[in-house]
Amino acid sequence: MSIRSTTALTIAGLAGLTLLTACGGDSDSDESAGGKVSITVASDAGLTPEAISSYDQQIASFRKKYPNIEVKREEYTWTGPTFAAKLAGGTLPDVFTLPFTDGRTLIARRQVADISDEVAKLSYANSFNPNVVAAGKSDDGAVELVPIAAYGQALHYNRALFEEAGLDPDKPPTTWAEIRSAADQIAEKTGQAGYAVMTKGNTGGWILSTEAYAMGGRMTQANGDEQKATVDNAGAKEALKLVQDMRWQDDSMGSNFGYDWNGINQAFAAGKIGMFVTGGGTYDNLVSQNEIKPADYGLTVLPLQGTDAGVLGGGTLAAVSVKASDAQKAAAVKWIDFFYMQKLITQEGAVRDAQNRQADKQPVGTPQLPVFDQATEQKRLGWIKSYVDVPLEQMTNYTSAAFQQPLVPEPPVATQDLYAALDPVVQKVLTDKNANVDDLLSQANSEVQTVLDRS
Repeated sequence: MSIRSTTALTIAGLAGLTLLTACGGDSDSDESAGGKVSITVASDAGLTPEAISSYDQQIASFRKKYPNIEVKREEYTWTGPTFAAKLAGGTLPDVFTLPFTDGRTLIARRQVADISDEVAKLSYANSFNPNVVAAGKSDDGAVELVPIAAYGQALHYNRALFEEAGLDPDKPPTTWAEIRSAADQIAEKTGQAGYAVMTKGNTGGWILSTEAYAMGGRMTQANGDEQKATVDNAGAKEALKLVQDMRWQDDSMGSNFGYDWNGINQAFAAGKIGMFVTGGGTYDNLVSQNEIKPADYGLTVLPLQGTDAGVLGGGTLAAVSVKASDAQKAAAVKWIDFFYMQKLITQEGAVRDAQNRQADKQPVGTPQLPVFDQATEQKRLGWIKSYVDVPLEQMTNYTSAAFQQPLVPEPPVATQDLYAALDPVVQKVLTDKNANVDDLLSQANSEVQTVLDRS
């Protein structure tokens, strides 16, 4: 959900928005005379001046290659409420990003432009990792959304707080019991939250699902063409009871129980959280948006325990507004190819991206799961080796094991509704000492089943 960052999108809400967006526009009128076309492209909100400069440099390079395409940067960060509002209002940029979880739903409801003909012309159109590109395919197999990043969830930790608490930052926890123990020690020795979780905008359900997966649980189960809700599985109960114990027995989770993705990143970068779970590639955001001190950062894999334990994985798709004209769709795919893809598959693109990022003090070389295959990713890392400036030595506990961990896709149907049903469950456990985990999950399971039946 990192799209990342990855968070909320209410499917039910989207259903009512289809007509509005489908009736969107006559954006041919955006094109000026002389064969020129203009597009707006998404850039994360809250970027540092250096990150903005890096982005603008990319636009300048693109325009040298495609002088007839005018590109305007527009701030956009995917969150459920803001995305739904922008979709309804027809105010999304021409090129925007969204999490894997929502790709197929938006395609089915024709709420994104069909760019499959343009994508099919790309030289690497048939080389995507099949598990990754599936999130952007229509039922007939056409690639209508382009996967630009993939991730597996990971444990991020603050090395400075580890040291202050008397813990070895080079030996982060390898079991959930060790996470609990370390969180307790951090809270006692430093006064900061030893461990924190997100709870708002569907992120509470996202992280609970992550923890449940890591303990062998699954939130839905396929039964032929039907989906059965299983959010009251043993893994989810174990994960939620662990959080409950850390909150009420250990008092190791601080006092803020209203984090969303942006909020928890900000608090972590500010040294207020010892450990938290989110996508493995979040270091880029922590630098470009939250100015984390690199020396304080640590990354390791999630502990897996129990039969069928796995790492919840997802990613980010690039999409084009349903309002875009044919000329804008063609221009938009050129931008997607230039800005997101060339740095993954060509030496020229990879080096250009690294040089721009380094010149503007943005991290280079943050570990990520391959959009294509591991061999292509290793080749990319070789091209930019001399530019890598992220503290990889502080991420070896992740990079040495992450690619061997079983990656499990997010629940395939009504994912965000499922996460939304679990947000209040997590919030209740963190704010009500007498919350009954079994009852809360049982009730949520009924709600999720209703959503699945409706879907």
